[in-house]
Amino acid sequence: MVVREADEADATHISAIFRATYGDDYAYPEFYDEKLLKKMIFSDDTIVLVAERTEDGLILGTASVVMDVGAFSDLLGEFGRLAVHPEARGHGVGKLLMEGRLDRIRDRLHIGITEARVVHPFSQRIAEKYGFAAVGFLPMKVQIANRREHVAVMYRHFGPSIELRRNNPRIVPEVYRLGVMAMSHVGLPNDLIVDEASAPYPYGEDYEIVEMTADGYSDLLRIERGRVRNREVFGPLQLHYGVFMLQAKQSNYLVARDNGRIVGAIGFTLDKFDRDIRVFELITLDDHVVRFLFEELVRYGRDEHGIVIIEVDAAADATRMQRTLMELGFVPCAYVPAMAFQRTERRDVVKFVRLLEPLVIGEVALIDTTQEIADAVLAAFSQRQVIPRISEVVDRVALFDGLNEEQVQRVAGYARYQNYEAGENILEEGTRGEEMYLILSGEVDIVMSGSDAPIGRVGPGECLGEVAMLTRADHMAKGIARTPVEAGVLTGERIGKLVRLRPDIGVVLYRNVARGLGDKLRRADFEIIEEAK
Repeated sequence: MVVREADEADATHISAIFRATYGDDYAYPEFYDEKLLKKMIFSDDTIVLVAERTEDGLILGTASVVMDVGAFSDLLGEFGRLAVHPEARGHGVGKLLMEGRLDRIRDRLHIGITEARVVHPFSQRIAEKYGFAAVGFLPMKVQIANRREHVAVMYRHFGPSIELRRNNPRIVPEVYRLGVMAMSHVGLPNDLIVDEASAPYPYGEDYEIVEMTADGYSDLLRIERGRVRNREVFGPLQLHYGVFMLQAKQSNYLVARDNGRIVGAIGFTLDKFDRDIRVFELITLDDHVVRFLFEELVRYGRDEHGIVIIEVDAAADATRMQRTLMELGFVPCAYVPAMAFQRTERRDVVKFVRLLEPLVIGEVALIDTTQEIADAVLAAFSQRQVIPRISEVVDRVALFDGLNEEQVQRVAGYARYQNYEAGENILEEGTRGEEMYLILSGEVDIVMSGSDAPIGRVGPGECLGEVAMLTRADHMAKGIARTPVEAGVLTGERIGKLVRLRPDIGVVLYRNVARGLGDKLRRADFEIIEEAK
């Protein structure tokens, strides 16, 4: 068996291997199109290899490295698209192809990334065997047939990449657990600094939003912020690459105007087959347009194109951007050391994902390291469910009375989402109160020991368990779900942490908790009086 670089005549054989391996359901249909395969074979941005049996010249496997997944200076390559004909499996073809790829790119790349399928562990195992470490988990990343598949993000560095890395990146607390695991997996010391007090970008004006035209191109090029200075978002393209290349890569910009003047733009690629948007550039004149552009991109993807997933690669030292993305429903899914090159150093990147359809886990087969990462990411998605649910009922939530939108988002980010079936105990009498529950939907009966009749009822917008949590006392009654209940759960530890960081929020929360407690006591007194009559 010999591994060599593909030539034009191999396109037919490569297409046949992918069809034999995946049927007609592969996530990347360009591997079935011989014209596109030939274009890839001749491209300087892609290495395409084939494994050929020397005795008869039969092509039994293929693999590639795509080197335009980052900006030109990133020296970033994606290892993927490795397929072995089903009749040739178990004979070491995949091993030879992986070794062939590494031999050819070792001096051409600083960073290698592979997105391994998780419906089976084979690609994860072979990547790990050749030095790739698990750094992320992207849920519902690719469309295969009528289902979405998750992928594990695996990483390896080459050459001087770590020597050029910017040390001690600052991250928001929600990124820390993922970052520590990724650094450990790739064998780097943990030098992450948690910035708990970072403020998000402010809410902006109602700008006019349009898609970029040739007329606006030169005006955008004159804006340096986010394009050449203070870059907080990275990707495979940039505005100065030129209109022709941008169009060829199926990319676009949403442009914000204020009274006709361009004040910012967000650049992205749109894959209609995978129903995926990837942000690659953010250009702004000031802080106020940042959040607006991301909100408009979410609306554009959801309402106009039925997008499932939006991806943003944010700088690991850009805490304002990280905080803003968190508040907009994005979840950190991968931490990639030294992924992007800017000026004289390589910067760590946090991959954020926003799902526009409900998360469906399905069956996955993970190795130990990818399992650890996946558990952290899926737990974060579970926690983030509470933010949009709180947004739906915010006007009815007495706890949030007097908080502005930014403050509400910050409180919601400290809560986790939980649901209960009718009849399920939420509070147990005599147990230590360490959590309080913000009821989003449904009703909860408060029942004293020795009595079947409820002494009170808590409904949407009200709190449950706040007294015991604040006093660290035992619960004096049961809380039983009268109907199915959705709740946002806040622990005393997390509320205390939030209040220390944001005393402005703490003053309002404690005032509202006291007011809500008084209302419930008056209501309970009234019900007792009525029963006595």
